[in-house]
Amino acid sequence: MRITTIELAGTSKTKLRDGTPGLPRAFARISRKSGDEYITVELVTTSGERVHHVQADSEEDVWSMAECLQFQLDGCKGTNSTIHDYYRVLRQLSDC
Repeated sequence: MRITTIELAGTSKTKLRDGTPGLPRAFARISRKSGDEYITVELVTTSGERVHHVQADSEEDVWSMAECLQFQLDGCKGTNSTIHDYYRVLRQLSDC
């Protein structure tokens, strides 16, 4: 089995009138084509869409992208353990 794409939705920044969560603050699509050196991360926020290319064999690059994803999707600077959750997701597509 090989995972090729993972999609994430961030936490909601607002609540609806009935108290249920509103739309997520951001979305991310993480993918890697077979044989590609990079993990592609498409990040969609209210500010627009950005595409990041993460070196699949660089632990530092993967960790840095995990920090970015955590901040953008959760809306605040996270602790080591919350960043590690995103790092584990990225590692599923990495070579490290």
